[in-house]
This record gives sequence, structure tokens and C-alpha cells, in this order.
Amino acid sequence: MIKKATLENVSQLNTLINSAYRGESSKKGWTTEANILDGFRTTEEELSETILNPKNTVLKFTDNNQIIGCVLLVEKEQELYLGMLTVSPELQNSGVGKKLLQQAEIHAQALGLPKIVMTVISVRDELIAWYKRNGYEDTGAKEPFPASDVHIPISEEPLEFIVMEKIIY
Repeated sequence: MIKKATLENVSQLNTLINSAYRGESSKKGWTTEANILDGFRTTEEELSETILNPKNTVLKFTDNNQIIGCVLLVEKEQELYLGMLTVSPELQNSGVGKKLLQQAEIHAQALGLPKIVMTVISVRDELIAWYKRNGYEDTGAKEPFPASDVHIPISEEPLEFIVMEKIIY
């Protein structure tokens, strides 16, 4: 079931997101960043601030009262920004991510926004290909990757974001 996340979900969301993106647990899935980044993907404080922002919606996908997936949707002027799409590493490739993408499209339509935009780390070829199979296109635009105390690059390759988008209507 996909519903809007609340502050009560922050701890479980934080555990899920960090387990899917970084560290050994993330290597059970196919979309890990553990080979290019160290540190955490997010924190409980960041998630709380995100959920409290009225322009943001965090959708959670629950099964048997466990959050197994989530996605951040940010309402911008002419587009919906999609970020932090997360599926539990053990359940990746089961359709959860695709269902969250479909719900993001419904959310964009409800807000009257004609497209969804996202940034993907340029070296994540398998993830870029997955988004392309789901209707997203590389816009050709690039953005710098924000290295910080949380996002610690360990890759030899320089990291940057590519901007992808999908026109909804």
C-alpha cells in the first residue's frame, strides 16, 4: 500500500534508505551506491525537515506494516522533482520501484505539473537504463555532485549528476 509518510515513519525510513544506498546491506540489491560513496544517504533530522516542508511529499510503500519502499516528491513551479527512490535491497526487482514511479506520475497530474525531473549520479549506468525503460530521458543537463560529511565519494571517477525527465502530459 502506498501512502504519505509522516514524522512517525522517520526512523524506519532512515533505516530503509541508508540500507538500500550505502554499506554492506545495500549490496544485496542492484542499485547500491556503496562502491562509489561512503557515509549516510540521509539522516533522521534531514528526513524530519523534508516531511515537514509543505512542498514535499514522501510516499511510503508498506507491506505487513513494514516500509519496503519510498520516494521523495518535491513540488516545483513547472515540474515535480523525484528523489530518493528507495526499495529494500532484498525486494529490488519485484515491481515496488515501478509502482512508486507510477504513483509519482499520479501525484504530478494531481498537482497539474506536466513533467517529472530527477538527478542521477552519472556513473550509475544500470539505474539510468532502468529509468529510461520507465520513460525517462536524459536531458543532457548536468549538475555538480555535492560531496559533504554525509556524501563521501570513494570512487576514482569524478561524480556528477545527469538530469532526467519524463513528460506526463
